[in-house]
Amino acid sequence: MTHVLEKKGLRGRWKLSDAKAKFSEVVKRAQDHPQRVTVDGQDAVVIVAASIYDKEHAHRTGAELVTAFQHPVAAELDFDRQPIAASVRVIDL
Repeated sequence: MTHVLEKKGLRGRWKLSDAKAKFSEVVKRAQDHPQRVTVDGQDAVVIVAASIYDKEHAHRTGAELVTAFQHPVAAELDFDRQPIAASVRVIDL
């Protein structure tokens, strides 16, 4: 069964009323490709797989950067660091 909007070349785009009526289908398709839901012809939301959302919103710790700099090839890199002149403010902890 092909969604009407797909026939018009708008794969993954749903009018709100169609998305509500076929929510299970929207969720199923979102596992493979983001699904856009429109309101009054304008994009309102995008439904994406949880794995994609989690990857895009993962907390970045810098651990990957530390690991990269520990690689033997990184030891051969020459960084030209420029000092930054900035005021320092003292705060009570």
